[in-house]
Amino acid sequence: MFWVPLLLLAWAATGLTCGRLCVAAARAATPGKAAPTGRRLTLYEAAFLSGGPARVADLALVAMAGARRLLIAHTGWATVVDPEGRDDIERSVLGAIGPAGQSRIAPIRRGAAGADAVRALADRLVAAGLAVPEGAGEGVAAGVRQVRAAAVAVLALGAVAVLMPGQEPAGAGETPVAAWFALPLLLCAGCLLIARVEVHPYTRWASPAGQALLRTLAAGDDRLTAVAVRGVSAVDDPGLRAAFSHRAGRTGREAAQRGH
Repeated sequence: MFWVPLLLLAWAATGLTCGRLCVAAARAATPGKAAPTGRRLTLYEAAFLSGGPARVADLALVAMAGARRLLIAHTGWATVVDPEGRDDIERSVLGAIGPAGQSRIAPIRRGAAGADAVRALADRLVAAGLAVPEGAGEGVAAGVRQVRAAAVAVLALGAVAVLMPGQEPAGAGETPVAAWFALPLLLCAGCLLIARVEVHPYTRWASPAGQALLRTLAAGDDRLTAVAVRGVSAVDDPGLRAAFSHRAGRTGREAAQRGH
């Protein structure tokens, strides 16, 4: 019976994590405002609902590069060509680049994603019932990760209990040790299945109404729509994709000149 404390640990981990996931899923699945009839998302709105503030910054960078108002080198540097932004988001990008007119993409994305224009966009989407309040959408994804970790822990504890020295085979009418650990494991699997059915995808940003509007854009063939919904991986230019993933530490002028 030395395996009983291990079983109690397995049940404690299962009960705690599954309880948290159920509470987070219930909050995320609570119906909010319905999207107004005929409501269409702008590209910036679609980008925010799909990938949050960073996706909005990526979309603005790709759009400005496509219009030749910003030069983006495959080395990960951006150079301003036209210093006049067409909207508040673009002006935030230019502000993040700074007066030198050139910067690496990573700090531009961080600066633009945290700008007032993006926060105002988020507030409008939350007020319209299309986005979840900040932090609310993280609970389900975090809960799913915790339940998965609990399932692994249950498997590990069960293996230790079964392989524990001095363990005798179950007699007639006795329940095998492994079967006791199968119960919390089944509970973990059931919670993960319910969460997947009820609230998948585990978005951090879009409410159910926002997800419904996003699905109307998912089939679009427009280049910027694809970037808004799927991110920079949808860009067909390998040099531009490389710029967003580049991590080399070259100096500014040299890197930009080599990229151009």
